[in-house]
Amino acid sequence: MNSRELPRVCVIGAGPSGITVAKRLAEYGIPFDCYEASDEVGGNWYYKNPNGMSACYQSLHIDTSKYRLQFEDFPAPADWPDFPHHAQLLQYFKDYVDHFGLRDRIRFNSLVTAAERDDDGLWRVSTATGTETYDALIVCNGHHWNPRFPDYPGEFDGILMHSHAYNDPFDPIDMRGKRVVVVGMGNSGLDIASELSQRFLASKLFVSARRGVWVLPKYVQGRVGDRASVPRWIPPKVALKLKQRFVRKNRGEMSNYGLPTPDHEPFEAHPSASEEFLHRAGCGDVACKPAIARLDGDTVHFADGSSEQIDVIVCATGYHISFPFFTDPELAPDANNRFPLFQLMHKPGVDNLFYLGLAQPMPTLVNFAEQQSKLVAAYLTGRYHLPPRDRIDEVLAAQEAKRAGRYYDSPRHTIQTEFEPYVRALTKEMARGAKRAAAAGNSLPVPARAAEGVSR
Repeated sequence: MNSRELPRVCVIGAGPSGITVAKRLAEYGIPFDCYEASDEVGGNWYYKNPNGMSACYQSLHIDTSKYRLQFEDFPAPADWPDFPHHAQLLQYFKDYVDHFGLRDRIRFNSLVTAAERDDDGLWRVSTATGTETYDALIVCNGHHWNPRFPDYPGEFDGILMHSHAYNDPFDPIDMRGKRVVVVGMGNSGLDIASELSQRFLASKLFVSARRGVWVLPKYVQGRVGDRASVPRWIPPKVALKLKQRFVRKNRGEMSNYGLPTPDHEPFEAHPSASEEFLHRAGCGDVACKPAIARLDGDTVHFADGSSEQIDVIVCATGYHISFPFFTDPELAPDANNRFPLFQLMHKPGVDNLFYLGLAQPMPTLVNFAEQQSKLVAAYLTGRYHLPPRDRIDEVLAAQEAKRAGRYYDSPRHTIQTEFEPYVRALTKEMARGAKRAAAAGNSLPVPARAAEGVSR
C-alpha cells in the first residue's frame, strides 16, 4: 500500500504529542501536515513561547523523572539530572524532531483558526494563508494554556494573576516585599509557593486551598520514586492500598508539617510532588489558609472567617480544555471538563478525529501520545478497526465509573489515568482491533478522498 492510497492527515500542534504522532505517521507512510502556531516545537515546554501558550516558569523542572519521560527509541541524554530543567526538555524535543527528519514536515507560524467537517466528512483546516482539505484530523494542541480563574465575590485592589503568567519572582511582578497568596496545591502551586516563600522575596506567603493534598516525595530511599512499579500480578485495589500505606508510613501525616489534613487518601487525586514545599511549610515560611471566600479592596477573606491584607494573588487553579478552532460544541468538553473519548483519544461517532495527549497520566505525559499514536497509525492503515458503537459506549461507561470511583470529583480529574495500566489495556485493545480489521479484509476505516496539496 503506497502513501497515495492512504488518508491525508492534519496534525494540530507540534508539542511533544504532535511531534511523536508525526514521527509515527511518517514511519507508516501516511501523508500528513503538522501545523504549529509558534516558530519552534516544544509547546508547553518552550519558555516564553511567542504563541503565548507556554505555562513554563524560569525555575521549572519536570516532576517526571528522565527515566519515565523519554521516548521509546530516543533515550534521554545520559548526563541529564534525574529531573531535567525545562530548557533541557525543549532541546530534547528539538533533537527528536531533527533526528527523525520531521522539521520540514511542520508548518511553523501557522495558527489553525478553523477546523470544520464538511458534508462529505472531510476536514477543512484554515490558517491565515488559506484552507486545505484532509481525510483525518489529529488534535495535539495541549491542555495547559487556557487558564481557569476562580470567580471570587467582591473587588480586589491588588494584582490577581494566573500561574500561567508567572515567569519568575520579578516578572511580570516584582514580588519582593509583597504579601502573596498562592491559590492551589497542585505541582505549579507548590513550586511557585516554595520559590516565593524565601524570606528575601515575599514578606509573607500564604497558600490557599479548598482541601489538603498529599505532597509526595520525588525520591524514596535515595532513589527516584517514579521508577518503581507495582508488580502486574498484584490486583489493582491491593496495589493502591499498598501505595497508600507506603506514603503514610514514609511521608507521615500532612498535619505534621502544618498543612491541612487531606479529605482523601494518597493517589485519589492527581499527585502533587515536591521535595522543597514540606520543608518551607515546616520552617514556617508558608502559612496555609482555606479557600478564599471574598475580596474587599486590599483584604482577602477566607472561608474560616480569617482575613489578611494581600498585594498579589497567584491562581494556580488549572486550565480549561479548549479547542478554539472548533465551532461544533460536541467536539469539546462541557463546562466541567467532561469529555468521554474511547481510549482517551477517539470521539465516538466521528470516524476521522483523534485527540492525542489529552490526559493527566501518572506518572508521565510526555510519551503518553507516543503510545496512543500506535493505535491511530494502525487504524489509518487498516490494521486496526474500532469496535461497534454499542461496545464503545459500554467501555466509556465503565471507564467513567472506574475514574469516578478512584478520584474525588474535580474538573482536573476528568482526564486522569495511570500510564502503565492504560498502556496494557491499549495493547490488548489493539490486538482485538487487529482481529476485527483482518476479518474485514484490512479495509481502510478512513478512505483516502482528500486531494493532496489542494488549497482553496
